[in-house]
Amino acid sequence: MRHMWSCEVSIMASSRQESADQAKLRFQVELEFVQCLANPNYLNFLAQRGYFKDETFINYLKYLLYWKQPEYAKYLKYPQCLHMVELLQYEAFRKELVNSQCTKFIDDQQVLHWQHYTRKRMRLQQAAASLGQQMAQQPDQQGPTS
Repeated sequence: MRHMWSCEVSIMASSRQESADQAKLRFQVELEFVQCLANPNYLNFLAQRGYFKDETFINYLKYLLYWKQPEYAKYLKYPQCLHMVELLQYEAFRKELVNSQCTKFIDDQQVLHWQHYTRKRMRLQQAAASLGQQMAQQPDQQGPTS
């Protein structure tokens, strides 16, 4: 038996006035769910159970594209979920997610991206720290001006 998805909750909430607490709860639920879409293994789970064949669920995935707007995206801890929610708009991608090899490939690519990003970020931070030290030492190296 399928659980009531937040898309159904959202549809019901939009048809009536939402209280501030209800809006906050919906925001939190949708934030958590959209970030779950960054996990290829979860996508495989959804695909194998037929969720990507359900029109209501597919419409919900379309609705979640609002997270790409900067005023919402700033809350994301896993921004790669935005790329996944974009890809989930394509039926061919949704069909491929049933294949565990496909999701393993996506997972591997994410790990490689994170490794590259981490190394690149560390180099940039080291360069900035080095530049900061050089700038701090420059006034000491200048002699008194008369």
